[in-house]
Amino acid sequence: MDRTIFNVAFDAVPSAPRETDGFRLPGAPTGHDGGLDDPIRSDGVAMTGGVGRTEAGEVPGESTETFVSVAERLRRSLADSSAGERLIARTLLANYPTAGLETSARLAERAGVSAPTVVRFVARLGFGGYRAFQQALRDEIEARRASPLTLAQQLGDGASSDSLRVRAGAMFRQRLDESFAALSDAELEAAVELLADPSRRVALIGGRFSHLLAEYLDLHLRQLRPGTRMLDARPESLAAFSVDIGRRDVVVVFDYRRYQRDIVEFARRAHDRGAKVVLFTDPWLSPAAEVADLVIPVRVEAPSPFDSLVPALALVETVVAGVTARLGKAGEERLRQCEEIVGDVTLD
Repeated sequence: MDRTIFNVAFDAVPSAPRETDGFRLPGAPTGHDGGLDDPIRSDGVAMTGGVGRTEAGEVPGESTETFVSVAERLRRSLADSSAGERLIARTLLANYPTAGLETSARLAERAGVSAPTVVRFVARLGFGGYRAFQQALRDEIEARRASPLTLAQQLGDGASSDSLRVRAGAMFRQRLDESFAALSDAELEAAVELLADPSRRVALIGGRFSHLLAEYLDLHLRQLRPGTRMLDARPESLAAFSVDIGRRDVVVVFDYRRYQRDIVEFARRAHDRGAKVVLFTDPWLSPAAEVADLVIPVRVEAPSPFDSLVPALALVETVVAGVTARLGKAGEERLRQCEEIVGDVTLD
């Protein structure tokens, strides 16, 4: 989606959730769809309860397949794992995915635990064995590196008895179902809380394509609350803004495969200066997740070789709905004033 290639050694992944400024950041909430205890296939697809579409034209049933990346499952596991399991998870996240591609004995040595503890932890993540765990990591590496050229080859000639309308509609419905089934209610609510807090400044930035999402969210937020801005991605502008970042700031980052180096580096600078970083990304997680306080992934697959913004835009609309409800009368009054001004330039 963000087409600038991010040539990263795949060791940049989420760290343990932080708790600062009195704002409790959720780590790995349980009980939501796609959680740690859902069984998972070797391809990283979790079988979750709920209603969704799994194939084109299929009537919604009792279950839906929801992709949850290995990195995301590790990040979620930190909240309710044993001390030994947390050591394994942090070791994997700190050296992702290379540590997981080593033998179980070597991973155990790195984490300071026994090899059987590693095997039990991988099983608790939902994998059928350590080999299935490693295969999922290899598949993720390929998915993160996907480009329109490689995706076009995977799509083939698109031969199907269904029309484009039917095929595209089924795929978009499926991706929306999968994305919302895998969302963490706690992280979504925490993001809404940050964005609705009038004592905080909000700055938004996105990549080559995802800047459209950042601008769309900013256009709504500025009608509901003061102190929001869309950042200019030019290096000199980001450098100047970086100097002013502090603990009162919330930096909203949109970054999807292939991840952009400048966006990731800016997120790191914002984190280092004390800002809260909210990351919207794909299931394979932008390297900016390493420093993000909140990580909210959605699916990006599309009927074309170009990654889709549809689930991400639906998520942005959901966040706007949450902020509107949280602000209540104050947001309504600001919106009324904006509408009075806009009314002078719009047609009835």
